[in-house]
Amino acid sequence: MSVLSSIREILALGGPVVAILIVMSILTVAVSLYKLWQFAACGVGRHKILSQALQAWDAGDRANARTRLAQSSSYLAPLVQAAMDAPDTPDLDARLDAEAGLALAGLERGFRLLDTVAQLAPLLGLFGTVLGMIEAFQSLQSAGSSVDPSLLAGGIWVALVTTAVGLAVAMPTSMVLSWFESRTARERVFADKALRTVLVPNQSINPEADPNAFLSAEHA
Repeated sequence: MSVLSSIREILALGGPVVAILIVMSILTVAVSLYKLWQFAACGVGRHKILSQALQAWDAGDRANARTRLAQSSSYLAPLVQAAMDAPDTPDLDARLDAEAGLALAGLERGFRLLDTVAQLAPLLGLFGTVLGMIEAFQSLQSAGSSVDPSLLAGGIWVALVTTAVGLAVAMPTSMVLSWFESRTARERVFADKALRTVLVPNQSINPEADPNAFLSAEHA
């Protein structure tokens, strides 16, 4: 009950601006929890088995690569499987790049909301402070000659509550967004490497893998 009473007190002091900021903080928490669940369900950052399949494919062990790939629960596994099944299909790399981009776009869904909250919350807090300062000076003017310094001081600290709440919402939101974006950036790099490993295996660029083939290609 103490938490609810504190929230009611803050709402009474900050007015509708603080109420909007609290709603924004609730949305931020909801989106963050959803993104954590989505990342966990898609296996973001957990590509150990897929990496083993790619290493086997790169080493020329196609059967082991397919076996390991079948055991992977990564969201990239279907794309890698498509690349393994039809490596010589024209324009396959462009199609797979598009599919990988679509999958990563799904991981980035909700980032715009978090970015909006991180940028808008301090501005809303400042807006509430300006409104509070205007109200404080109006009260000071209405007091006329009987000016009480505590009246102005009380109005100022009440007005600054909205700025504090805005910063309290914006700072953790910005940190959470940065973490999500860094994870997604690593996923983008891994997805590109995985597709290139299958479409351009090491044997096709390493002359030591098949010296006769390399010499014949050189003299062709």
